[in-house]
Amino acid sequence: MSRTTADSCPGVLRLHEAADGPLARIRVPGGHLTPAQVQTLAEAANRLGDGNIELTSRGNVQLRQIRDAGTLADLLDSAGLLPSRTHERVRNIIASPLSGRIGPHPDIRPLVSALDARLLASPRLAGLPGRVLFTVDDGRGDVSSLRPDIGIHGLGDDCFALVLAGRDSGVRVPAAQAVETLLAAAHGFLELGTGQWRLQEIDDGAERLTARMGLSPGIERLALPEVAGPPIGWLPQDDGLVALGAGVCLGSLPARTAEFLAAIERPILLTPWRSLVITDLGEGPAEQVVRVLAPMGLVFDADSPWLRITACAGRPGCAKSHTDIRADATAAVEAGRTTAPRTTEGDTVPGAAVVTAGRQHWSGCDRHCGRPAGPITEVTAGPGGYRVISPID
Repeated sequence: MSRTTADSCPGVLRLHEAADGPLARIRVPGGHLTPAQVQTLAEAANRLGDGNIELTSRGNVQLRQIRDAGTLADLLDSAGLLPSRTHERVRNIIASPLSGRIGPHPDIRPLVSALDARLLASPRLAGLPGRVLFTVDDGRGDVSSLRPDIGIHGLGDDCFALVLAGRDSGVRVPAAQAVETLLAAAHGFLELGTGQWRLQEIDDGAERLTARMGLSPGIERLALPEVAGPPIGWLPQDDGLVALGAGVCLGSLPARTAEFLAAIERPILLTPWRSLVITDLGEGPAEQVVRVLAPMGLVFDADSPWLRITACAGRPGCAKSHTDIRADATAAVEAGRTTAPRTTEGDTVPGAAVVTAGRQHWSGCDRHCGRPAGPITEVTAGPGGYRVISPID
């Protein structure tokens, strides 16, 4: 498959002209934010945007209705959120968010930092499409399920599987060569591509890429997980401290809530499930954080219906949307219509009559922007109402 148009994925220096105004996307490799960076994002959302910070399915953030692009770039640059003006759109790196804090898996955080630094240091890799996705999975299988273009998956014993086009390639590499292998794969993608945005779009892309890299895949293949979910609630760390996993309703974090997060003065991790993890807390402070932030809308209950529902931007942000998707989805959650047995399967009904259950994605049109990977119920708006299609249909 060849593309006839260049990748137009937005960044900080190239904004997307959404229906409600310019949109900026800020890459956060590995999802790691310092308290000062969280405060900067809150300031940018308040001063220059619509007052909200949107979390994306790649662990990045978006700001809508940007009023001064130059001031935004300078503000983010001062906080270390724009370390390169040539490579800013290619820093799509998702990492296992609990790595190095919880579980027996290897700590892959140094690999994430090294990969980002090497990406920035390569002038040629600035030419990667903004949709190319890297993943660094410590072996628990959480981010390998996101079908990366190029990734590694921990196997223990200082060894990683090379994941290409969302599948185990059969190639095994030691940790010391992991970053070099990821970079070689990125260069190989540029050499193979004829305008494609993703490795999956190149015919036999994974096989051709391993051959170009001079690698010999083994026979064994990992069956990568199909769907993973966010870490939510009280998460005891291996060092005796506590992390708190918090869902963000429909991925929209008010700037005021972000200011409270920054005031905790602990590292914040963004996840690809539009949630976040507040790390390195004592038990007492962790209890206080829950008491303060739960009433502000953060979700610490792993059984909350908010964790099973996602939505596209909808109106007014998207001109192609048939309706205000997020308002309709919110009304459905608050009325309990997203946890009841389905009664609208296959019908076209008004938003107030949609009844569904389980993992679901609400879309304003048939493009299904932002749809998560894996089986999911699709609630899709059209000119005459919504259609509800389950993953078994």
